[in-house]
Amino acid sequence: MAVADRQKSNSEMKLFRLCPFWQSGTNSSSSSSTHQFNNGDRHVDSTALYSRSTKTVSSVARSLLPPRHRLRLDPSNNLYFPYEPGKQVRSAIRLKNTSRSHVVFKFQTTAPKSCYMRPPGGILAPGESIIATVFKFVEHPENNEKPLDQKSRDKFKIMSLKVKAGIDYVPELFDEQKDQVTVERILRVVFLDAERPSPALDKLRRQLAEAEAALEARKRPPPDTGPRVVGEGLVIDEWKERREKYLARQQVEVVDSV
Repeated sequence: MAVADRQKSNSEMKLFRLCPFWQSGTNSSSSSSTHQFNNGDRHVDSTALYSRSTKTVSSVARSLLPPRHRLRLDPSNNLYFPYEPGKQVRSAIRLKNTSRSHVVFKFQTTAPKSCYMRPPGGILAPGESIIATVFKFVEHPENNEKPLDQKSRDKFKIMSLKVKAGIDYVPELFDEQKDQVTVERILRVVFLDAERPSPALDKLRRQLAEAEAALEARKRPPPDTGPRVVGEGLVIDEWKERREKYLARQQVEVVDSV
């Protein structure tokens, strides 16, 4: 019986050595979570350490999760350009805000000298969409390459950021809130044969026409619902017409009195 008790005691001691944190069983439960440990002259708050470690874990977990996209792109992966060497060609892409908040977007390119976007950025309300136009200068092929066999190294990146309603767009928003910026997509350049009809080329032309129509609509002044102003804005057509009728009646009365 004593041998069995001794073996039991030895096994318990081995298990205790493997799990030393059991030693603080009742003591840790009764101690406060805000207990401070002395480290020389420095005091470390266990609560601050716990919150700091929690933030670190959450930030790591957030970085491992796939980004939540706020924009729907059409086309989704490529920017299609008609292949016309020595000319500036255009592409188009539709951006739609699929989130429940206002979203600011921004374009970036690896070739700012030969490419630019219109608009380069902006703000979209929930459910709002816009067609952006991308301009690119096409270089002549080198080493006797076939026109459509050459690959462009230019890439375009679209970034998004959630903002509050009523805020104005400035590019510095992406610098001020770097941790909240989402890279929506990195788009590759794909050339299309401008002389051969294709569904992608037809779609590109429709989107470009829609983008031009939207741009012209924004340029037009808003409709004027009030009375039209003539000259320097001192005479109104309606008042002028009434005055002319009044003077005409005065002339008739003068003739009749004579």
